[in-house]
Amino acid sequence: MTDVISTVLREKLHKRYGAAAPATDGIGNQTLEVLLRHRTVRRFLPGDIGEAELAVIIAAAQSASTSANFQFTSVVVVDDPTLRTRLAELAGGQQLINDAAFFLVWLADWSRNIHLARAGGHAIEATEYLDSALSSVIDVTLSAQNAAIAAESLGYGITFVGALRNSIDAVIEALDLPEHTFPVYGLAIGLPDPTDPADIKPRYGQSVVVHRNTYTPPTAADLTDYLDRINTYYREQELPEDWVKNRLAGRISTKESLHGRQGIRKTFNRQGFPLK
Repeated sequence: MTDVISTVLREKLHKRYGAAAPATDGIGNQTLEVLLRHRTVRRFLPGDIGEAELAVIIAAAQSASTSANFQFTSVVVVDDPTLRTRLAELAGGQQLINDAAFFLVWLADWSRNIHLARAGGHAIEATEYLDSALSSVIDVTLSAQNAAIAAESLGYGITFVGALRNSIDAVIEALDLPEHTFPVYGLAIGLPDPTDPADIKPRYGQSVVVHRNTYTPPTAADLTDYLDRINTYYREQELPEDWVKNRLAGRISTKESLHGRQGIRKTFNRQGFPLK
């Protein structure tokens, strides 16, 4: 079994890194196979996920590391069709929000801890600083990633939906969120459509992202290697293949490329996060 899994891992690693994929050398288990086969699923088949499975997926999320055991994560399970349609519109018309078996909105949530502190007669001055908001967002991300892995281990497909932040104030209103909460992203979970062409997407080589003791800028060859691999991927997906022009530059060139997110600090402030 280990040899079979090791062979599967080699195939997944080659899709991630191309010729520079690390050798498996007999390394392999089912957890690694789930992690390395991850792909974004944007087409879902009709079908439900049981409430028991959802509860276990959320238990996996709650089992993630959490800063000082503050447990900053809350999750809104959106199963009202009208509300789903509204969120799909706010996220740029993403039909997958309607099609997924479950759509979860992950919140950075200071509200209950602030309530407990105030009820005990304690001040909450430290919650006004940027690090407190950052800690809650980190907590949410660890939890949501655990949920994604749990769902994929059960055979489901997932897509994170950051585009909810394009219309963040409207999302807050639609979900009737209280002060000291902030929606970070959505997570669609469902039965993957086998006709969805999305595959394992190439990543930067480890020579680019791994540094020993001090930061080392990537070489031109390392960057060219990645651009060749990611552009090939998009060409095979029949999508515009110039990753730098069509994706990277398209997201960072102007503030308008943030699609409404450039005002997100004001939303944090209105939700009770001064971000000092």
